[in-house]
Amino acid sequence: MKALLYKEFKLAMHPICYIFIALFPFMILIPAYPLAIGFIYVLTTYPILFLGANKGQQSNDLLYSTLLPVRKKDIVRARIFTVAIMQFAYIAIMCCLYPLALLIYKSVGNSGEQITIPGLTLDGFVSVLGIAIIGFAIADLIFFPIYYKNGKSIVMSTLLTILGFVLYLAIFTIILVYIPGCEGYKTFLCDSGVGVQFIILGAALVLYVAIHILVYHISSKRLENVDF
Repeated sequence: MKALLYKEFKLAMHPICYIFIALFPFMILIPAYPLAIGFIYVLTTYPILFLGANKGQQSNDLLYSTLLPVRKKDIVRARIFTVAIMQFAYIAIMCCLYPLALLIYKSVGNSGEQITIPGLTLDGFVSVLGIAIIGFAIADLIFFPIYYKNGKSIVMSTLLTILGFVLYLAIFTIILVYIPGCEGYKTFLCDSGVGVQFIILGAALVLYVAIHILVYHISSKRLENVDF
């Protein structure tokens, strides 16, 4: 497993993936920018990782991996771990930038108050992380099984993944906020206290692990049936 992860980061991972993961978290510093939208850019690294410029599918990375003395399910597990590391690296950088973002938002607000942010505010930052983590799990549940069905469905799997993630975010950060009768939803996430928000985050992490176990089993079984 360690060797496969080494291959992922030294051979399969395109440098643009590192750039995306390192730079896009800084969008949290942009006043009035939708806080949850930045997470979508993590998904844009998927086609770069799986297809890549002179890497990935173009250099038959999956075929090469299957020719190695490893099990196919280990290939899937290594790629899932690689994507998970990318996702949580993005979140970690964003968390490090959160105190600075909070200062910026307060400094540009009226009378020292935070300006309004589309979707959810920085007050619900921990809750937003929980929502995003579940969204990542759903995105992977869409992407991996489609891709590993034949090892070639990059475009279709990417488009469906991003579409599913956008719809998911739209429901939780926009639609529920403005639906009559759900006015208390935003208040619950943003003003319920840090303790409740961390409970939401903890539940999201548990669900993330559970969904990825399912993703692993489905994807590995599909890859076993692929004849290269």
